Amino acid sequence: MGYPGKNHKQYQSPKRRFEKARIEDERNIAITFGLRNKKEIWKATHILRRHRQGARDNLAMSSGGVDEARVEARREELLQHLQRYALVSAGATIDDVLSLKVSHILERRLQTIVYRKGLARSPKQARQLINHGHIAINGRRMSIPGYMVPRAEEDQVSYYETSALAKESNPERGRINNVRV
Repeated sequence: MGYPGKNHKQYQSPKRRFEKARIEDERNIAITFGLRNKKEIWKATHILRRHRQGARDNLAMSSGGVDEARVEARREELLQHLQRYALVSAGATIDDVLSLKVSHILERRLQTIVYRKGLARSPKQARQLINHGHIAINGRRMSIPGYMVPRAEEDQVSYYETSALAKESNPERGRINNVRV
């Protein structure tokens, strides 16, 4: 075990570095979501892998003779966590967790939500606006494009109050609105 305060890698790189189909898929995903590099895809894959592993562990526990109340508690905990981030719906089952894709994880990033809400013209511009401090959640400035936005905070994403883009008269804001129409 290492030092707990030390940062550690939060992703796992692919085992086959030059697999053509995977590289092409990652390139398409990176373009669609405006990602900076493949590492962001690998991080989303790692998050998805953890959720799916939790679902598989729960299925194994339910068939393995473990206390049913404990199994149900873990299942509810997993499903509630995924519902909080709007990855699954309210009546979801473990099968819904196992059917999640990387695109579902990437859809919950702040960068994608800013673009989908029409606060930016493109995913890349959304990333730039976040990095430059123009975006806020519930009045608090956010500067992390990869922040996973919970369902409760999704409606509170807006321009930061002191940002030049917060004014309706800003010419860039007019360009953004014209593109989204």
